[in-house]
Amino acid sequence: METPKTLVIIPTYNEKENIEKMIHTVFSLSKPFNLLIIDDNSPDGTSTIIKELQKAYPEQLHLIERSGKLGLGTAYIAGFKWALENDYEYICEMDADFSHNPEDLIRLQEACINGADLAIGSRYISGVNVVNWPIGRVLMSYYASWYVRFITGMSIRDTTAGFKCYSKKVLQTIDLDKIKLKGYAFQIEMKFTTWKYGFKIVEVPIIFTERQEGASKMSGGIFNEAVWGVIKMKFRSFFKKYKQEIKS
Repeated sequence: METPKTLVIIPTYNEKENIEKMIHTVFSLSKPFNLLIIDDNSPDGTSTIIKELQKAYPEQLHLIERSGKLGLGTAYIAGFKWALENDYEYICEMDADFSHNPEDLIRLQEACINGADLAIGSRYISGVNVVNWPIGRVLMSYYASWYVRFITGMSIRDTTAGFKCYSKKVLQTIDLDKIKLKGYAFQIEMKFTTWKYGFKIVEVPIIFTERQEGASKMSGGIFNEAVWGVIKMKFRSFFKKYKQEIKS
């Protein structure tokens, strides 16, 4: 059976320590995946490394270069639109820093092949599965997911997860231009919108490992956006109808 056409979207900013190894790792997996890297004009030359590797992987490795740091959400939205234009069946999100194990892409893809509309790589579906995080960050992340569940009513355990695989029909249904949250809270809004449309969501247990190379992109503004953004998102949902009509 031929593996459905699947794209992995990786946003980057200053990931020269990780990007070459990540590209080779994804392309060495037992199942075929294509890569779309969206680089926000990294000063460290990340995009130069990618362009050089495109010579070795001309059909599999793709690059969108943006003018600067425009937000995680807008990077993924650009990637989603590119994926739909190029007729990918499944579209994955993954970090460049190996905090997400590329081997788990196969498990996320299989969950979608087996009927999930959205497969989430979940840190909290079977205990707390994070490595090399200080206890303060573990608690912040865990209770952030609890807060999102409390406000939204979703049963998803890892509401802030960024390692995911969507079926094409989910991204065709959601009006991507109306996703409001642009930072890491974008991940929450996409799950919430998918859930409101009634799509099947499956959590796949993973182990999240803190990056070994490069600098973390986390900041205090991320949590401020999440706290107030989730409340506003829930309020807006009262005035919106969610009906699965795939847009042309």
